[in-house]
Amino acid sequence: MSSRGPLSSAGWLDVFSRIGARVRSVVLPLSGTEEGRAALSVGAGGDTTMELDRAAEAAVFEEMAALAERGQKFSVLSEEAGHRAFGADYPLILVDPVDGSLNAKQGVPLFGLMLAVLDGPTVDDTDAGLVLNLNTGEEWTAIRKHGARRGGKPLAAIKRSERGRIELLGLESTPRALKAAQPLIERASKVRILGSMALSIALTSAGGFDAFCAPLPVRVFDMAASLLLLRESGGVATTLVGEPLGRLRCNLETRSTLLCAPTRELHGEAMEILGQVR
Repeated sequence: MSSRGPLSSAGWLDVFSRIGARVRSVVLPLSGTEEGRAALSVGAGGDTTMELDRAAEAAVFEEMAALAERGQKFSVLSEEAGHRAFGADYPLILVDPVDGSLNAKQGVPLFGLMLAVLDGPTVDDTDAGLVLNLNTGEEWTAIRKHGARRGGKPLAAIKRSERGRIELLGLESTPRALKAAQPLIERASKVRILGSMALSIALTSAGGFDAFCAPLPVRVFDMAASLLLLRESGGVATTLVGEPLGRLRCNLETRSTLLCAPTRELHGEAMEILGQVR
């Protein structure tokens, strides 16, 4: 049976939503279990693949293979399996089957699924994306130049409640990041370290964090869908020195620092704080 034609952006989001339901059904029973923690191999992204990663990715590729059988042509780049072609270089589907897999392995209920579709090789080429909180089932979606949604409703950042101070700062989760982000930490009322880049940036797009910072280079691949959410809801993301991220390539090698905020005002304040010690 052949497909009627290439999928639209909204069509890809429908596919991603179906994938999310399948991934959630296989990952949740494995989280925090010895079976789920079983180390299998080193994935294409360089991290150790566990059984819960394998099960999640298998659910994704079953859906991708079914699409190809219906005549869709595309490629997939996954953190575990690497690059697989299904008849065309683009659209390119980026897959992080379990973002926050250490949390999932340890039974800490905060990890997600990241899926994005690109029509070119860079961050700016992200056409649509989905971030799914695998614990709560909450979906975050965005389509380039058509806005972002949270739980099916238009996404807009909540207003900040405390001017002149970063009320809630999100940080990337390595211990070294704490030292590197010290100026921001000293100016923040509270700090949160969630252990999932995709969910942290998504929450920043909604104003949950006044700023989110990855002060040491992290993989751009993991951010694609969340950066689209942020951009479509009016947020700002740059490197720590203010350089744009849009032309960075979305592959398993490219890394960058990150400073993002739900508004240009908050991003500017965070940049000023960092600049005071440079």
